[in-house]
Amino acid sequence: MAEAAASVDDYLAGFSPEVRSALEEVRAAIHAAVPGGEEKVRYGMPAVMLGGRYAIHFAGWKKHIGLYPVPPLGGELEAEVARLRSGKDSVNLPLGRPIDVGLVTRIAARIVELRAGGEQGD
Repeated sequence: MAEAAASVDDYLAGFSPEVRSALEEVRAAIHAAVPGGEEKVRYGMPAVMLGGRYAIHFAGWKKHIGLYPVPPLGGELEAEVARLRSGKDSVNLPLGRPIDVGLVTRIAARIVELRAGGEQGD
């Protein structure tokens, strides 16, 4: 996108229908796990806020959808996410394959848990 989007809907509108559909799936999965999450655009990408602080950002790219920041999640969930990690706190969901909506929801839910325990700062 050439310009910064004013809203999450504006951000999503800048993508092809296929990518927009995948982004909408990710958006819904995050909202399923972040009760009362408020959307806004931060750093040029959609963010779902929790209690006035970000919970998770998501963004569309040429070959993947990125989730940021995703701290170490621990246990079986981290083992499942490890293959999708790119860098310390990024998770990349490849485009051209079905989005694992359940995994996105579990990632977002774990981030909410970590936030509740004070384990992730802004």
